[in-house]
Amino acid sequence: MLYLDHAATTPVRPEALEAMIPYLTERFGNPSSHHTVGEAAASALDDARHRVAAVLDMRAGDIVFTAGGTESDNLAIKGLAIGAALRRGGPVHIITTPIEHEAVLASCDYLERVHGYAVTRVPVDETGRVDPDAVAAAIRTDTALVTVGYANNEIGTVQDVAALARVASAAGVPLHLDAVQAAGWLPLRDTGADALSIAGHKIGAPQGTGVLAVRGRLPLEPLLHGGGQERDRRSGTENVAGAVAFAIALELAEAEREEAATRVAALRDAFIARVLERVPTAQLTGHPVHRLPGTASFTFAGTSGEAVLLELERRGVVSSSGSACAAGADEPSHVLLALGIPPDVAQTSVRFTFGHDLRDDLAAVADAVAASVAAVRS
Repeated sequence: MLYLDHAATTPVRPEALEAMIPYLTERFGNPSSHHTVGEAAASALDDARHRVAAVLDMRAGDIVFTAGGTESDNLAIKGLAIGAALRRGGPVHIITTPIEHEAVLASCDYLERVHGYAVTRVPVDETGRVDPDAVAAAIRTDTALVTVGYANNEIGTVQDVAALARVASAAGVPLHLDAVQAAGWLPLRDTGADALSIAGHKIGAPQGTGVLAVRGRLPLEPLLHGGGQERDRRSGTENVAGAVAFAIALELAEAEREEAATRVAALRDAFIARVLERVPTAQLTGHPVHRLPGTASFTFAGTSGEAVLLELERRGVVSSSGSACAAGADEPSHVLLALGIPPDVAQTSVRFTFGHDLRDDLAAVADAVAASVAAVRS
């Protein structure tokens, strides 16, 4: 079976698993405990925090360990917006786009629906890119946050984050990047962002681990209240083993990034070309150039995306129809609809996402795609 759904989750790296085992066994202490067992755990947590900060070129105090990308996005958006509102004395304005991950969109919707915050969803073009000038035009005097995905989880489109950072900085507005899909593929340093969300299970750490890196100068209201862990930004006993594994996985992903991105992008391009050749009605979704090295996504008009996936699995290929986070959803992808793709065509989408370890030509997979589409149509 060939697993081509790395955007949903990746296997845990052996090095990350090995690094975390001691903190699940003999070094099991609570890092808040003031004895040698607790202090050993606190030391490991501190080391993990510094290692993550070094990869991101941020301060150790800027790193907040979370339970994953969804929590990191929620903490960034709600925490920064509420922090700004408390400072300003009233609801504030947020800018995002309609193609964001559900964690971003639902957080913005919550603040708008429950607390009366204003939210502007700046449209994207047919490739999924947002115009930085449109973002600049949307900024108001009460704008407290711009939150955009560095790279889209369904179509792989990469935003011009440098231009977005310049726009936000010129207006004195913090920029949050959902970097969950970007980590391991795109540079995480010098993005110009004030906050970055990363999920461990996309880079080879266990599920249930993540980081929000947020500049310490920004007021951040916590979502979880209690013992004041993580510099009062996220209460609760820390997952020391998970933090250690996350730090190792992030270091390894960053060390491999440039070589893996170049190699995988070439294999991806050849795969896209062969699919489009073998299936004339196939349409590539997302930007043809500014896209993640490990993402190829298509629509196959006249089919059912789910049926194509079943046929592919019968042929030994595991892929997906889009985000794995929209549990039980049977509606067309909001990302594809925002690109102007008709609902009936959007429901034919199939996404192939590759890992750093991809080294073989994907011609056989492209042939399996053609056979699967033909089988569904017949």
